[in-house]
Amino acid sequence: MKNVKRFSILAAVLVLALGILTACGGGSGDSADKTIKVAASPTPHAEILNAISDELAAEGWTLEVIEFDDYVQPNVATTDGDVDANYFQHVPYLDEYNEQNGTDLVAVGNVHYEAMGVYKGTKDSFDALEDGDKIGIPNDGTNGARALQLLEANGVLKLKEDAGVTATEQDIVENPKNLEIVPLEAATIPASLPDLALGVINYNYANGAGFTQDDAVALETADSDAAETFVNVIVVNAGNENSEKTQALVKAVQSDTVKNFILDNYNGLIQPKF
Repeated sequence: MKNVKRFSILAAVLVLALGILTACGGGSGDSADKTIKVAASPTPHAEILNAISDELAAEGWTLEVIEFDDYVQPNVATTDGDVDANYFQHVPYLDEYNEQNGTDLVAVGNVHYEAMGVYKGTKDSFDALEDGDKIGIPNDGTNGARALQLLEANGVLKLKEDAGVTATEQDIVENPKNLEIVPLEAATIPASLPDLALGVINYNYANGAGFTQDDAVALETADSDAAETFVNVIVVNAGNENSEKTQALVKAVQSDTVKNFILDNYNGLIQPKF
């Protein structure tokens, strides 16, 4: 009987110890679950996210921003569950990515619009362009179309009437100076400018290269179709739209804190769109 009693006491101690360990483990899991991981381009997306770190902390959340220098890996990381959300893209790009990759990523909140620009290479104006000059544009479908629309808006070329946001080089119907349109990885265009007459560059890559408005030959205007179409958004996996993390992130990023940060830091080249 004594042995039975001792065994019962030992078993009780073990159960209690396991309970304590489980509780500790649960506490650690809860802490981890209060971390919101977001994949973002360095400029301006990561900068904007870092501006809301304190705001989220006040609500009990830890914000972890993981920076990427390309337009593919943030979506891969989100699909794989390595991050909770991403912030680097507009909806046309997202739609194209989903279609090409069979993914189910969804936009859950508008944040900002940033002007795409035509930047100086070996030429410093449209008038200086000569027959056969090269103009670099992003090689992904949506940003490439956007670049072509910007060139058309400035009289460099003319596109088919219905080309719209799916425009490609094949939709060019007038090219008076026989310009060579060169599709390039968006991130590489700033470094390629010495070999180009002009380059059409997304704002984040232009800013990352240290370019200013003075380096631009032309910029999209705030009242252009692009300003409405290419709003940058928060993106999550389908099914996570209403999670606590998503709701907390969207609330913080659509706050006056972000609105004022954008207006104070980007010289009008970026505008809040929420």
